[in-house]
Amino acid sequence: MPLPSTPDAYDDVPYFRRSPQPSARARGDGTGAPRTDLRGPTPRPTGSRSGSPGGPVSPATGTGGSPGPPPTGTGGPSAPQAPPAAPRRPAELPPAHATLICVALPGLAISTEQGQLTGTGLEGFYRAGRRMLSRCQVRVAGREPLAVQARMVTADRARFVGTLRMAADAGPDPDVMVERTRYADGTERITLHSTARRPLRVPVEVSLGTDLAELGVVASGSAGPELPASVHDSGLRWSCANGHSTVTAHPPPTDALASAGLLRWELELPPGGSRSVELRVRPDGAGPIRPVGRGATSPLAQVQAAGDDPAAQVLLHTCLEDLEALLLRDPKNPSDTHLAAGAPWRCGMAPADALVAARMTLPLGTRLAAGTLRTLARTQIAGPETQSGMIPGPRRDAGPHLPPGCTGTEATLLFPVLLAEARRWGLPEQETEELLPAAERCLRWLLAAAASGTYLPDPRPGGPLRCETQAHAHRAALLGADLLDTYGRPGGAELRDWASELRTRFGADFWVEGRGGGRPAAARTPDGHLVPHLGAGAAHLLDTGLLGAGEQAPGLLDKVRTEQLARLLGGPAMDSGWGLRSLGAKEAAYNPFGHRSGAVRVQDTAVAVAGLAAAGYEKEASSLLRGVLAAAESFGHRLPEMYAGEQRTAGGAPLPHPAACRPAATAAAAGVLLLTTLVGIRPDAPAGTVTLRPVRSAPLGEIGLTGLRVAGAPFAVRVSRLGLAMVEEAADGLQLGV
Repeated sequence: MPLPSTPDAYDDVPYFRRSPQPSARARGDGTGAPRTDLRGPTPRPTGSRSGSPGGPVSPATGTGGSPGPPPTGTGGPSAPQAPPAAPRRPAELPPAHATLICVALPGLAISTEQGQLTGTGLEGFYRAGRRMLSRCQVRVAGREPLAVQARMVTADRARFVGTLRMAADAGPDPDVMVERTRYADGTERITLHSTARRPLRVPVEVSLGTDLAELGVVASGSAGPELPASVHDSGLRWSCANGHSTVTAHPPPTDALASAGLLRWELELPPGGSRSVELRVRPDGAGPIRPVGRGATSPLAQVQAAGDDPAAQVLLHTCLEDLEALLLRDPKNPSDTHLAAGAPWRCGMAPADALVAARMTLPLGTRLAAGTLRTLARTQIAGPETQSGMIPGPRRDAGPHLPPGCTGTEATLLFPVLLAEARRWGLPEQETEELLPAAERCLRWLLAAAASGTYLPDPRPGGPLRCETQAHAHRAALLGADLLDTYGRPGGAELRDWASELRTRFGADFWVEGRGGGRPAAARTPDGHLVPHLGAGAAHLLDTGLLGAGEQAPGLLDKVRTEQLARLLGGPAMDSGWGLRSLGAKEAAYNPFGHRSGAVRVQDTAVAVAGLAAAGYEKEASSLLRGVLAAAESFGHRLPEMYAGEQRTAGGAPLPHPAACRPAATAAAAGVLLLTTLVGIRPDAPAGTVTLRPVRSAPLGEIGLTGLRVAGAPFAVRVSRLGLAMVEEAADGLQLGV
């Protein structure tokens, strides 16, 4: 069974009640993709809010104003009216911020810091989105060990330590340590270490149970009771109509009680000795999980960081582990890999997130980008309809000031960008040519969708023109045109002409003038009103993309307005001290926990840092970079997809978001982008050159990166404390550009 695909399509208040979704044509996004996010909301109105001039256009509601009462029979008395239903409260999402999540997809192990799996909340071992074991409680001599430590060891492994006092004369010191090592593949090793001065005969009991519920059902709080167990081989087995689960134990237990779900051992512990019990949780007949990101099968290079700040290597190592833990194979072509969006909620393909993460990790090689592009090319919509050429994607919430947007639009615009930039990093020509037809279809869709005007409209009828979408479209047009020209394909001139007209008009149509110098509008409504709210989406105006010879493509803003945007992004309203807020602190509806209304999204912060550094605004870029690195230390260097945007204070720590994925593909990939931005690698593998544009202020002091991949070969670079870059290893024949 495939993992549930749960793209980023949730509101501030999560719902779990699933209502029938309208068709793609009824929704107007043209993708046909289902909304399956475990955090997905019920549809909310997208009309204008009072006090928010220039907000989104209200959907059509028929003629007249507010709807009147329902008609009653002609000439007869009104039928009795039922009292209005009380508003339904959203189901509480089980908190994930305080859990330890071991990931090696398709396996998950979710635990609290106590170590015991009690069957409450999200706890349990999961495989392919189904909970194989929900309860695993250990008792030694009839008592639960006292939990003293819980920590992640690697992305797929957690260690829990508890203690017991066994001897009556031991005083306050524990003399038995219970160590539990839990793996995402469904393995748990329970080891007892004795420091007692005499041999101990210790009864050990493990109480097991499961409901075999799907993760979405568990998250909604509607999982059923535990299933009855039966004794099976050297353990227990549970069955239901949807699956089977087996726990086997080594060594075999002394007793197995199916009615109580209990396994028992009598362990002999010599003085200073240890004994272990290993449990293996599997679906019937299934073998161990073989994660994609292991050894030679990983598409990501094993990069190392060294320098003045040791936290850089810790962060890079953790980000790589998280990325490898989230790798999935395309079931239609297992040689192609892509990233799941994140755990625990989004363990399936989210097209836009997968493309974003693959683009951010291009310094680690092009294999992930190629696999992601091939996987998504197989989903591309074909046919003569207006959606032809789109990469399907669901709608997602866009914050309090705009209606939901279509991730299919973002994915379709990202596809040719990733292909063009992967070629610059060293994607082989044969693979590029094989993917070129899919990129051409994306670009034809772009021109067709924008044919009615200068801008790329929202795919829903009457939707706003989004600033962020225009930035994505402009970048796709320029990089796509460069790609088409390289291979002698038609369409490049038309794309450049459209991009040129967009640049000419954007500054006049999307800039909100003000005493402080103005700001880019978040969107423009069809009737010409501007949505003036400042959010992290404006950072995408700085992300112009990589052309040949290490040059960045031109952006939609001129130099003066780029400087103003840099000042705004680096100001206290947007820079929380922990990273970039998704909405400015001074904006109406600001909420530090709002995922698009004030929380810090690591992906957006990394885009801002890279864009600011490329544009030469190193002070603002360095401040945001240091903020994320400080937040990463607070999170054990495992970056969540988002956290609260409260202002940083001396001695404080960022507040976790209880619904954030951790690990998350875009957050882990953002860690790679943040560190590689410091050395400023701009490759042009087809031309045999690489240009370096390091951050000359060297915010982390000296830093060196080894194990990168440029032009298909290892690449190493070092930046000194003076901001001077030096290539230490590169492919034969690769020349340093200027």
